[in-house]
Amino acid sequence: MKQTRGKHLSELTDQELFEKKKTLEANVIVNAIMVGLLAGIGIYSTITKGIGLMTFLPWILALWTVSNWNKNRKALKRELGVRNLK
Repeated sequence: MKQTRGKHLSELTDQELFEKKKTLEANVIVNAIMVGLLAGIGIYSTITKGIGLMTFLPWILALWTVSNWNKNRKALKRELGVRNLK
């Protein structure tokens, strides 16, 4: 399981899980802005300088951000399901 400040999700109390859920839901906007910004940098870099490291690096970081967010969200959803919480 994914760790949260030194604790596994399975070690958190129900209240801490709900707080983690709220935090992840609030981070959706931040993640969307980050991915959009990184995509814009990649597109701008491609247009101005052609294909190079600065073209792929923002896309790699954007994919990493999305992947990390999805892993955290799925782990939290799985733990809430195990405990029959919504």
